Amino acid sequence: MIQFEDTIYFYLFAVIPIVVVLFLWNLYWKNKKQKEYGDLNLVKKLSPDKSVFKPILKICVLLIALSCLIIGLVNPKIGSKLETVKREGIDIVFAIDVSKSMLAEDVAPNRLDKTKQIVTQVINQLGSDRIGIVAYAGSAFPVLPITTDYGVAKMFLQSMNTDMVSSQGTSLDQAIELSTGFFEEGSATNKLIILISDGEDHSEGIESAIELATKSKTKILTIGVGTEKGGPIPIKRNGVVQSFKRDRNDEVVITRFNEGTLKQIAKATKGDYIYGDQTKKVLEFVKNALDNIEKTEFETTQIADFKSQFQWFLGIAFVLLLLDIFLLERKTGWISKLNLFNEKES
Repeated sequence: MIQFEDTIYFYLFAVIPIVVVLFLWNLYWKNKKQKEYGDLNLVKKLSPDKSVFKPILKICVLLIALSCLIIGLVNPKIGSKLETVKREGIDIVFAIDVSKSMLAEDVAPNRLDKTKQIVTQVINQLGSDRIGIVAYAGSAFPVLPITTDYGVAKMFLQSMNTDMVSSQGTSLDQAIELSTGFFEEGSATNKLIILISDGEDHSEGIESAIELATKSKTKILTIGVGTEKGGPIPIKRNGVVQSFKRDRNDEVVITRFNEGTLKQIAKATKGDYIYGDQTKKVLEFVKNALDNIEKTEFETTQIADFKSQFQWFLGIAFVLLLLDIFLLERKTGWISKLNLFNEKES
C-alpha cells in the first residue's frame, strides 16, 4: 500500500505543461527568426553540427527530472508489512438522510451540510470503534462498509449528496434494515446506529424495522436536523438558487422538521434522541452514550511499517539534471553516423 505524506505538492505538476508551452513557443520563435534571416536550408548549413533532436531530448530529460523532484517532495511511503492489532470498541453505522428535503436552509448552511458537520465531529472524537455509512432517501444505499479507516470514512461522507439515491422520499425503515445488515452476524461486538434525519418518513414498515433492530440488540441514537417552521427546497444551478420545489398545485413545498418518529425509534431500541441544533451539545450526547456502552475487544489487520521512498526520486532527478547540463545541443558523432533521426542530407 502506498501513502503520500505531503499531497499538496502535487499541485506543482501544473508547472510541467507551462514548461512545455514555453519550449514550443521558443521553437516557434527560433524558426520564425531563422526564416527572417534567410533560407532555412542555408541557415542549417551555417551550423552543420547543431542537432534537431537534442533540444527535444533535453526538454524530455528536464521534464522527467522535474516530475521526480515533485514526487520526492510528496514523499511516497510504502507499507511493507501487515500486522494484526487488537482494539476495544463498538461497531457504529451512521445512517444519513440524503432526501431532497435535506437541502432546506432552515439551518445553516443546509440540513445535509449540518449533518456532515455533526458526523465529522463525532468521528473525530472516536477512539478504536469501527464505523460504516449508509445513505437513504426513498431507498437505502450502502456508502461505506464497516472499517477502522476514519480518513476514508470522512472522504466518503463529504462526497454524499441528494442525487446519490434515485428514489426520493424518506424511508426510515429501509435505512434501519440496511444499517442492521452491516453488522457481522453473531458478532459479540456491541452495535449502534446513529440515524440523522429531519424526521420526515414516507415508509410503512417502520415497526418491523424497529423489531429487527431490537432482535439484533442494536441501539439506535437519533439526531434531528431542521426546524418546526421549516423551509422551501431550493433548486440551484452552479450554486445559485433558480427556483424552489413545487407541488402538483404549483405551490412552493415547505418541508418541516418532525421529531415524533425519531423519538419513537430511539425509545423502542433503548437508544436516545437529541435535537441537533448545537453541534457541541450533540457531541457530548454521543460521547455519553458511547461511554455507557460496553466495549468489546476485536482484531483488525492493517498495513504498518511505512517507509519513505523520496530519496530514490531525488536521486533520479539529480542524475537527470546532471545529464542535462552535459547534454549539448550539438550532434553526437556516432549517432550522427547512424542517421537515426534523418539529420543528414541524402
